[in-house]
Amino acid sequence: MLDSQELTPLLQLLNDEDDILENVAQKFHRTFTRNDHFKVGCALCILLCDNLLTHTQRVVSFSILCDLYRNDANGTNPFLPFFLEAIEKGTDPVERQYLVHLLCSPPTNRNSARKNALQVIAEYEGTPAEAVEVPDLSALRQLYSEKNPAVPSLRTAGVRPVLADPSESSNEVGSWLPPRPEEQVGRAPGGAALRGGVGGKREAPTPIQPLTLDDMRLSKGGRGGSLSLASFEPEFMRPVPPMLPIADSEVMWLNPDYAPRLLWDTSMGQDSSKGAEVRDVMAKAFKGPLLPTQQQQVLSELQGDARLVYHCGLTPFKLPDLVENNPMIAIECLLKLMSSSQITEYLSALVNMDMSLHSMEVVNRLTTSVDLPTEFIHLYISNCISSCENIKDKYMQNRLVRLVCVFLQSLIRNKIINVEDLFIEVQAFCIEFSRIREAAGLFRLLKTLE
Repeated sequence: MLDSQELTPLLQLLNDEDDILENVAQKFHRTFTRNDHFKVGCALCILLCDNLLTHTQRVVSFSILCDLYRNDANGTNPFLPFFLEAIEKGTDPVERQYLVHLLCSPPTNRNSARKNALQVIAEYEGTPAEAVEVPDLSALRQLYSEKNPAVPSLRTAGVRPVLADPSESSNEVGSWLPPRPEEQVGRAPGGAALRGGVGGKREAPTPIQPLTLDDMRLSKGGRGGSLSLASFEPEFMRPVPPMLPIADSEVMWLNPDYAPRLLWDTSMGQDSSKGAEVRDVMAKAFKGPLLPTQQQQVLSELQGDARLVYHCGLTPFKLPDLVENNPMIAIECLLKLMSSSQITEYLSALVNMDMSLHSMEVVNRLTTSVDLPTEFIHLYISNCISSCENIKDKYMQNRLVRLVCVFLQSLIRNKIINVEDLFIEVQAFCIEFSRIREAAGLFRLLKTLE
């Protein structure tokens, strides 16, 4: 649960008995993230339950456990049952008074937070065990049971695999040895364990010397050992289910006579000459204009079988050649490909090709037949304007400007584009070529739409 890299700063915090508990809690929050709070809290509970901490370390541990969930609703602290059991079954009056103070006092009125662990022990020291007043904790226990899920029964029945050896000859954990005379001054009265023994077994006394890092690593692992929640739990019995009697209907599966049948492709061997003929004609369409009879043949085949468009040899790379040589066939192919997943690639090829009369004819026909993406139309218009501005031949420039203006007027009158999206760009285009009659007419159309 906690490795050596996490145990080292935790041990340093527990040994800080001279600093006030409020500062120790702030150091804890700076050392461990919120995601590690529950894991570190479980490790503190292990050390407390196994009596592996000194009295000052126990006070610091209880203070940290209580401070972890101080901002949450009352009864949601997952370590609340540990506090309640320590108050009800503990034998140390100092710890019992301190725990009652933590549970019954609001966080803003806890004076113990401004004291160190030694001062807290000195404050409650000398009070006899029978003088400790334990309030009624049933309401707090009921509130916890309503807000927190129950722990599985098998997990609660587990036994920790840690046994204390209080003999003087034990060299495994030196902090369990009897205190030396000079250490009796720092020992709190009633040095018995916080929790009573289970089943009458005698537990080790509370240690006087702080644990070392090797003492806290109770199990050896690949990185030097870790402090874990491993425990011995009762084995869940899983009896072997009885054999059911064999029914007569099950005997048939001993020698099944079921054999899978072959699935035949009924389309195999069919005449594919029609598709081959269309591919041959399309190969000519990419290189030059077709004869009217050939063009009508391809259009008829595409209209009769829409799947031929996927087998005629058309690709996004060949689309610009088809648009320039046979725009009507390009229009029919693009209309058949509108439901295809590759339509974006075909539209990108159409946008990026050189502007011409045939390309505008194809785009104009597509806009009136299907709903094209808005960004595609805007990009094509921007490319047309850029082409008109970059051409050097004045005759070709005037011709292309007229074509673009007529094309834009058609899109605007058919309400295919929203003029407001391209108003500034189109207006600048009209002003730049205002000497051309079609550009002036487009400018007047824009002014009527304002």
